[in-house]
Amino acid sequence: MNHLFRTFLFLSAGSISLLPGAELSSASGSVSVTTLVAGIAANNPELKFYEAEIATARARGRVASALNDPELSVELGRKRVKDVTGALAGEGTAWSVSVTQTFEWPGRLALRKAIANSNVQLAELGLARFRHALESRARTLAYGLRAANAKASAVREVADRFTALKETFLAREPAGITPQLETRVIEASELALQRRATEAELELQAALLELNQLRGAAPDAPLRVDAPEMKFGETPTPQALLSAARENNFDFKMRRAELEQQGFEVRLARNERYPAISVSPYYSQEKAGERETTVGVGLSVPLPVSGRTRTDVDVAEARRRQAEAAVIVAQRDLEREVLLAAQAFTIKSAEARKWAPDSVRKFRESAELADRHFRLGAVPIATYVELQNSYLDAVEALLATQREALEAGLKLQQLTGVDLKPAEVTR
Repeated sequence: MNHLFRTFLFLSAGSISLLPGAELSSASGSVSVTTLVAGIAANNPELKFYEAEIATARARGRVASALNDPELSVELGRKRVKDVTGALAGEGTAWSVSVTQTFEWPGRLALRKAIANSNVQLAELGLARFRHALESRARTLAYGLRAANAKASAVREVADRFTALKETFLAREPAGITPQLETRVIEASELALQRRATEAELELQAALLELNQLRGAAPDAPLRVDAPEMKFGETPTPQALLSAARENNFDFKMRRAELEQQGFEVRLARNERYPAISVSPYYSQEKAGERETTVGVGLSVPLPVSGRTRTDVDVAEARRRQAEAAVIVAQRDLEREVLLAAQAFTIKSAEARKWAPDSVRKFRESAELADRHFRLGAVPIATYVELQNSYLDAVEALLATQREALEAGLKLQQLTGVDLKPAEVTR
């Protein structure tokens, strides 16, 4: 982990037909992985949720620094005036109107505006994190479909070979115990291969279904994707990766933003210990024999006798300490995930490089050669079965290694924000 490691991850070239049971081909009309990922990132239905969160946060931010709306009060009544003897001296209408405006303590509106801006920042980080994760998942699925289709094709090939061989054996008259036992071996191998073929088809359909859901298409919509080879460039040292992760990781940036926001919450709770002042200019008039007019201004402040403001400060301080602990835990988890992803990427890519470019082709040719010579009686049944299974094991091992290396590389990019410069290569 202390030296620069160069990674080369090769995925077999050509097009991938994602139609059920289709073979690898290079037919026209297919979409590239880059185009597919861009379309998914632009049209995924879940994006609307995060976009609505941003719109909500911005709408609240527009009113966070505004004064409360003034309150209009109107009073209407009837006034009677009596003299000392109790006789009615006058009667008329009495009414008054007042407007009350509450003024916050200095600095309070600025703190509320800062908290609202933090909510917008958190919403934008959430959207960016989702987009990045969505693109990584879409790219993994697109290249995973190539592996699923290649695996399904190889399993079907060998399964059909065993089926044809079994039919040949059953068409012959058994001459002794050896042909009978060989037939049972072929039948058992065919059953096992049919199961593997079914699992490969289900894996292919599951990847296709998820891709269609991500791009908002019908579950059974046909799709053809070009999946050329991919090669990753040179990767920085673990120290550089950790530094980049602390700076670029979306989850860690959200924890730091939450801590900053909680600091504003503490300052706001302390500011709210000072009461807001309500100013109420009013006008009143009474007509009861004679007219009386009153004009004035009223002031009102709440009396903090319940101790609620002190409790709010304590709660805000406790939440700020929780946010500090969350940042420390997030940094520790992030460092562990980055180092594990880097190790997995190094090991898997090194393992993939050990495979010769024509390894799978050689295993396939050996399996075909064994099939021809077994029918001629030149190869024993054990060697024949072993070669067929070895061919499938080699295909599955190579595809699994390539997929795991690709997933580790994409995860490392997602965790650190470092561009590993994946490049498509045409062979």
